[in-house]
This record gives sequence, C-alpha cells and structure tokens, in this order.
Amino acid sequence: MNGLNLPVQYLKGVGPKKASLLKKLGIQTVKDALYYFPFQYEDRRNKKSIFDIKPGEIVGVEGHIVQINELKTKTNLSIIEAIISDATGYLKAKWFNQLYLKKILKEKQKIKLFGKAQIDWRGAYIEIVNPEYEIVENLNSQAQEILPIYRLTEGISQRQMQSIMQAAVEFSIPFIQEHLPEKILKKLSLPYLSEAIKYVHFPPKDADVKSLNEKSSQFHKRIIFDELFLLQLGILMMKQNRLAEKGISFKPEGKLLRNFLENLPFQLTTAQQKVIKEILQDMEKPVPMNRLLQGDVGSGKTVVAVAAMLAAIECGYQAALMAPTEILAEQHYINIYSMLKGLPVNVLIFTSTYNKHANLIASGDANLIIGTHALIQEDVHFKNLGFVVIDEQHRFGVIQRAILKKKGLNPDTLVMTATPIPRTMALTVYGDLDYSVLDELPQGRKPVLTKVIEPQNKKVVYKMIEEEVKSGGQVYVVYPLIEESEAMDLKSATQGYEGLQKLFPQYKVGLIHGKMPSKQREEIMKEFRSGRIHILVATTVIEVGVDVPNATLMIITHAERFGLAQLHQLRGRVGRGARPSKCILMPYKLTEEAKLRLKAIVNYSDGFKIAEEDMKIRGPGELFGVKQSGMPDLKVADLLRDQSVLDTARKEAEIILREDRTLNSYPRIKALLEEFWRNKVEIFMTA
Repeated sequence: MNGLNLPVQYLKGVGPKKASLLKKLGIQTVKDALYYFPFQYEDRRNKKSIFDIKPGEIVGVEGHIVQINELKTKTNLSIIEAIISDATGYLKAKWFNQLYLKKILKEKQKIKLFGKAQIDWRGAYIEIVNPEYEIVENLNSQAQEILPIYRLTEGISQRQMQSIMQAAVEFSIPFIQEHLPEKILKKLSLPYLSEAIKYVHFPPKDADVKSLNEKSSQFHKRIIFDELFLLQLGILMMKQNRLAEKGISFKPEGKLLRNFLENLPFQLTTAQQKVIKEILQDMEKPVPMNRLLQGDVGSGKTVVAVAAMLAAIECGYQAALMAPTEILAEQHYINIYSMLKGLPVNVLIFTSTYNKHANLIASGDANLIIGTHALIQEDVHFKNLGFVVIDEQHRFGVIQRAILKKKGLNPDTLVMTATPIPRTMALTVYGDLDYSVLDELPQGRKPVLTKVIEPQNKKVVYKMIEEEVKSGGQVYVVYPLIEESEAMDLKSATQGYEGLQKLFPQYKVGLIHGKMPSKQREEIMKEFRSGRIHILVATTVIEVGVDVPNATLMIITHAERFGLAQLHQLRGRVGRGARPSKCILMPYKLTEEAKLRLKAIVNYSDGFKIAEEDMKIRGPGELFGVKQSGMPDLKVADLLRDQSVLDTARKEAEIILREDRTLNSYPRIKALLEEFWRNKVEIFMTA
C-alpha cells in the first residue's frame, strides 16, 4: 500500500480519538491531511526587543521567565501572570482562567510570546494578554517563524493541528511521486510536488507572507496548476471522445427554416443570425454537436433553438427540448406552438402531468417534443431523435443530459443558459461544449429601473402598484419559495394575495404557485397575459421564460432570500414591452452577503457583470451548480482568482493530449486523472 493511503490515526500523535475528529474535516488518510491546506498564515518574524515594543503592535518576543504569580480578581477570576525579561527590559504576560499553565510555565524557562502589546492599567508595564506561547526547548525550529492556520473542528486546537500536519508532511515526503514531466516544470518554473506540499504547510523562513495569504506563492501555484491541469485534461478528454463519435450530418434544403423566419412578426437580431449560422454549420459535421448557447434574459434564445430544431426536423429527425420545470415546459410549448402555426410540424408537450401521448413519440408522429425530466424516463422511446435542446443546463446534471442523448443515435445537443458566464469559466465548466453567445437584446428592450425599498415604506410601493395599473400596466408581486419551508412560504404568498385583494378591491388579483395543478396555472397565466388579471402574486415559478410584454412593475418581497442570478432572471420578466419598467426589491433581514447581492442588482443590468459579481460573492462552484454538474471539487484553485493559471493549464493539457490522446505514456497522470474525477468517471463514457 502506498504510504499516502495510510489511515491518519497511525500517524505519530494522532490515534483513534483524534482520527474521528479529523474525519469531520474530511481527513481520513495521510494524503487527505497533506491536501488539507492552511487557509492563512501568521507572520511571527516580527521579533522585537522588549525595549522597542510600542502599545498596539502585534509582536513576537523572546525572553526568560523571571517570576510567575497567580492572582485572583474580585469576581474570583484567576489570572496567571508571568514577568518576562530580555537584555533590554521587562514585560508582563497574563492568561485569564488558564490555571493549567502553573504546571507548564517555570521560572528561568526561555519562552516565546506572540500577541498584541498594551500598557497595563497602572501605566507601568508593557503587557500582552492571553498571548500564544512556545517554550523554546520544545520548539521545532520550522514551526516558529511563519505559522500555518487551519480550519478546525471542536476538540482539536490550532497547535495540535499544526503538529499533526508536521507529522503528516515528515512521514509522507518519501512517498510523494512527481507526475508532471520535467519539461512542464521547467517551462512554467514550478517547484517539485513534494517541495510545494511541504512549503505550503510550513513555508521557509524567508517566504513572503502576503503571497502565501493570497495563495499566489510559487508553492501554491504548483498545487493550483495540478488541480486545474487535471480538470482541463478531463474536460478535453470528454470533448475528444465526443469528436471521435459518429454523429448525424444534417443537410436540410432550408425551406422549413425560411418559412419559419418569414412568419416571425419581428426581425432577428444580428447576434441571432450569426448564432443560427454557427449552429447550422456545426450540424452539418458528421460528429455530434455539443454547443452551449448563452444569452442574457430576453435575448431570444428560444427562436435560435427552434430554428436549429427545424433543420433537424426537415431532415426527417425528431427534436426534443428539455426544461427544468413544468411551468417552463408549458411556457415553451405555448410560445413554440404559436411560432410554428401553419408549418408542417407536430409539436407535443410531455411532462409528468401531460403524459398521455408517449405513443406519438415512439411512432415519430410527434416531431418536436417539449418536456421535463419525464422525457428521460425508461418507458419513453423516440423513433429517431436527432436533436436535443437542454434549457438552463445548470439545473441538470451531466448524467441527465447523457440519458436524454442516449434516447437517440448520438443526437446533436444545444445547451441553453441565461446564467451569463465569463468566457474562461465557460471553457472550464462546460469545456466539452462549443460556445455561442447572444450578446444583443432585441430592439425595443428597455433597461429596467431597479430600487431597494425597505418594508417600512410599504405605502410607497402600494402607491406605485396603483399608479402602474391605473395607467394600463400590470404588476408581479413575487414571494420566495424555499423547499424546506414550502408550507410557510406558500402561506406568505397566500396572505400577500389576500392582503392585496383587500387593498385593491377595484382590480383583479391572481395567485400562481408550483403546487397548483398545471391546468389551473395555465389558466391564470392566460388571464394575466390577456390583461384580465392586473396584479399577479407568484412564487418563483415565474422565474424563467414567462413572457408578458404589458407587465411593467416587479415587486420582489424578501429580496434577500434570492440569489443574484434568480433576481436577474425575475427582473427580466418585466421591460419586455414599449412601456418603461421598474423592479422593486423589498428586503427584510439583510446579511452582509445579501447587501452585496442587492447592491449588484441595483448597479448592473448586464448579465455578464452580474455573474462576475455573483462569483466574487459566492464563489464559482456555487454559481454554476458545479456540485451536481459532475465537476470535481477544487481544494485550492479558485476559478475566478486563478484565471491565468487556468489558461496555462488548458494549453498544457492540450499539448499532452496531442502527444498521446490515451495518456498511456503518462501512467501517473492517468492514474491521478481517474482519482481526481473519481465517482464522476461515468462522464468520460457518457458526456
């Protein structure tokens, strides 16, 4: 067995009890310990003589214990007080309620202290209260200069953690094998892996603490490069496997698409025309297309998707669109059905509610099928599925995407998302996909004025609602819906609905939520679209894809409970017509993070900018639903902070795969790659 796989309990100074505590931190083997890196570093090199210490400084000081006293305060608090001397003066160290120190500290001992200096209450001495201390005889010379600080769990102190890590590093150095070729290390000036791991935990005395804390030291860079290199290798291998597959080469005559575009009541934007061209060129190739279509809320992704599906249908294949929720599938069905009026296309909706016509899918009579997860059930069979559209990819895992693809013979896939992703991110998170962007809003889309109004100013909001409806507009009032407390949230939406009915008896108020039967939801949306409902109280079922051009005011209650992408999506429901629109955010309990989110949504309307802000606030992993999308976890690398390393890692991964697409001549890299993508390996077969 490789020593790195040794259970951590057998390390010097650990044992079963500490091992069970370390397990809570995800540390079970020596390798887990090695890759559990410090999250910050304390610089203890600021050594001063006692004479030079100024009050307020954080200092390290070294001296001999001259005297130890135990004092009691009036409130019976015990204080251990030690007087320390070096050649230049005297200093007091005080520890409150730590009686055990009487057994540890002895007169004449040499001691190091670290803490914040202040003047004692008499103004006579410099003192440090509750300093960290090291008795010099016990000191390991390595640990005393720059101290690694780890995230802990109850029952393990910082000092214990440091000594466990010391043991792990010392034990494992002989077992750490270098896997990167020498030429990459030289080219990128990267240290060897064993050196990087050792010094990330226990930096050399002359290291720059700022670069350590920013994770930009050469040792951190090596670990970050490793993670991003393995990430990119995996993604590029998926793409390589796809390009080696046989797909369908679509060569439509183009009549169906021409008729469709002529029937549209509006002109396509230049961006839409460009992207349709890119997709049709891709569809002609004999390998399966896998393309990400990214466009901000309202940029017209659906029209592009329909154009592509028609190309497949004209060639005699079926096309399917999978949406994350039933209400969105219904919305797509209504929109697409009306877009295709008069064309020889049989559009069918298939969800857990509308599940009557699986036979039409199997026979091929339905050639454009819109549905939810219901499409990937085992008993749903397609006659000849040639084109797949996945809406809001981040709601689906890679595996679900793969199951739908398996319903056909390597169909072409178009993945649509309204979550704007910086290009570098897109290459990383969806690196097995090609990439198209709709970066132009259709003519007539107006920016939406966004404001935060505190709940105590509710009356202002009521006045806005009244003015909006009076002047012919319509209003959304959105309540959050969080699964854990659905009952409570539904109640608040229902109460809001009843309250608004009382406040505005002269207007028709509607209520829509995900627990309603879909027929009822459809009826309500129909009434709202036709203008019969003036104020619609809704949970987040209206988040995506609902299109009512006359809705001009959006009020989001408990705005602090929504993510940034959600707020941006919701706001995109208004501003679709000719009238100016507003979005009002009403927060109730504001955390620091919520304040940052609301500030971003008020300041920016560009989805890309909002996505970047979101990544700064929440981190990229959260933003892309990476957890369920089949991506490995990154321990040190940060996709936003380390974009330049990410680019380098991608280039090096491309070079290695050009040399050897199977990685057989790089057995260590291959083994690491499989371990890195562990439990996600099926995506090498399916994506």
